Amino acid sequence: MRRVVVVGYPAAELLDIASVTTSLIMANVFGAAPPYDVVFATPGGSPVVCASGLTLAAQASLEQETGPLDTLIVVGGIGCDDAAGNAVLVAHLRRLAKVSRRVASVCTGATVLAETGLLDGRRATTHWQDAPRLAARHPQITVDPDPIFIRDGAVSTSAGVTAALDLTLAFIEEDHGSEVARMTSRHLVTYLQRPGNQAQMSMFVKPPAPDGPLSSLAGFIGANLCEDLSTAALARRAGTSERHLTRLFVKHLNVSPARYVREARLEAAARLLEATDLTMAVIAQRTGFGRAESLRQAFTGRYGIAPSRFRRGRS
Repeated sequence: MRRVVVVGYPAAELLDIASVTTSLIMANVFGAAPPYDVVFATPGGSPVVCASGLTLAAQASLEQETGPLDTLIVVGGIGCDDAAGNAVLVAHLRRLAKVSRRVASVCTGATVLAETGLLDGRRATTHWQDAPRLAARHPQITVDPDPIFIRDGAVSTSAGVTAALDLTLAFIEEDHGSEVARMTSRHLVTYLQRPGNQAQMSMFVKPPAPDGPLSSLAGFIGANLCEDLSTAALARRAGTSERHLTRLFVKHLNVSPARYVREARLEAAARLLEATDLTMAVIAQRTGFGRAESLRQAFTGRYGIAPSRFRRGRS
């Protein structure tokens, strides 16, 4: 069996834990062979009060785990700072990592995993809100706040909370093939696997642009994706120069106008691929790419997966 140890601690996030454990157990139901032997381990094997206030019993003591392990996963939660400061917990994670085929963190579990040194020299992600703090504390880690998960060799990190589903499904697909992963995702009523480099947070729910030309332009772009949205056209609409408009976008939105438009079009295309049966040609027209091949190239370049395969993930 593939022994998977999911490590928790006081004030861990229950949804982080369940996203991993439920997905793996469901994979067993749908034919994972060899199956996963999933255990929830805590320091001393003690029950933990999760961030939600619910108490979760442990199945194993972290100190008594010896390995070998298939996968070692550290979850996140508001208790991550205390866990990262627990030298005994960190030492056991470091010990178990040496006898694990792969190691991963979920959400702010990266804060704990970083203390082991396993992320040094690697590219990693975490919850977008915690990324600046992780980068400041551990400059030796290349922290990327955008992707929903990153796999760097045998060490993986995922973004906030439900991104644990995407990372776990990626593990299942790697271990047992796409059919087991697809059946698992269908049972969980989720995507087969969002691309790992898909953005953590939709640009349509990010903080709005400040009042002024950017605010009105952002609304116009979202509602008129198939129009001429070149920097020159947007500058004319805003009544300003292209150079000044670019400065405003970079200052307030941290992207150029062209990059903002491209991201808006790609995210809209992803939504239409997920939610409709429209042809690629129609989606390309509606989102401003013009041709299906242009959409395919842009989508694959951004997300690392073809639109057709992305769409199959919802079936």
